[in-house]
Amino acid sequence: MTSFYCKKKLFLLSIFLKVTVFLYLLQMVLPRLNWRWLLAFSSLPSIAQLFFYWIVPESPRYLSMKGRITEAHNILEKIAQLNQSKLPPGMLVSDSTIGLDEESAPSKYTPLLSSTRKLVSDFKSGFSSFVMLFSSKLIRTTLLLWLLFFGNAFSYYGIILLTSELSSEEGKCASTVLLSENLRDDSLYINVFITSLAELPGILLSAIIVDRFGRKLSMAFMFVLACIFLLPLVFHQHATLTTALLFGARMCAIGTFTVAAIYAPEVYPTAIRATGAGVANAVGRIGGMVCPLVAVGLVAGCHLKEAIILFEVVIVISVVCVLLFPFETSGQELSDSLAASDPKQVVVG
Repeated sequence: MTSFYCKKKLFLLSIFLKVTVFLYLLQMVLPRLNWRWLLAFSSLPSIAQLFFYWIVPESPRYLSMKGRITEAHNILEKIAQLNQSKLPPGMLVSDSTIGLDEESAPSKYTPLLSSTRKLVSDFKSGFSSFVMLFSSKLIRTTLLLWLLFFGNAFSYYGIILLTSELSSEEGKCASTVLLSENLRDDSLYINVFITSLAELPGILLSAIIVDRFGRKLSMAFMFVLACIFLLPLVFHQHATLTTALLFGARMCAIGTFTVAAIYAPEVYPTAIRATGAGVANAVGRIGGMVCPLVAVGLVAGCHLKEAIILFEVVIVISVVCVLLFPFETSGQELSDSLAASDPKQVVVG
């Protein structure tokens, strides 16, 4: 919950900056410059976000495992103050001896060969963590998580691609000429801007329901809503209704993305948590790369209905994956090792 609280603040700050810059672009840049300048200027909020990472505190759990109890306690006190509450009575102790304190530096007489050995050791450790993802206890969770992230990214970027196509005034099949004309039409940029605003309520919705209803139910609920929003687009709709439906679909898509990013690290033990979540995100990026190839191919062939049906199918598969996850992580303790995990729940988070 602590990491989610920090991420939520960064998400909201990032979106606020993007909205502000995008409003300026719509009013000043588009009438004078082309889409390349639009992309260049719209990337500025993401670059500015890098300067705010220093305000994000380190994980108290990580600090405790490193034996840095005082720092962990100070961060917990700040979190309690922000939430206008008090820490429970007791003393914070570390029950793990994983790793050494980061502040301890190697001796200056350590031979240069040790750096090579450390590199080899880190590589073996990373490869071992990757192999552990396919152990008998984790392989089901790993494969389902990969499908979830793939489907999530595929549908999310699909909705974005559909926005430019379905936001045309007459809703016709877009040829190359029509696309080039529409890209110069300010109304298209306004529709894209309106649907982009959907990410703010989507993140707020996920923040509200993720702890109240759990990770699995939250993702399933928002996936189903996205499916409902997309379904009417199989048939031609009025431009205003089309924009509203795309707004709702994108709101739910970013919401599932947010909850999945929280759920992925929680399902793995500490030893392979970063590897498991990182590989799942990488698989999701593959879905994001495949989506434009498929979507553009269908659109170029004037198969808009088929493209939307494809996104619906991908969303349904994602919902099935969510329902097949063997456990819910909301309210559970994180596991530090695979051996210490409950055999029925594999790992809890």
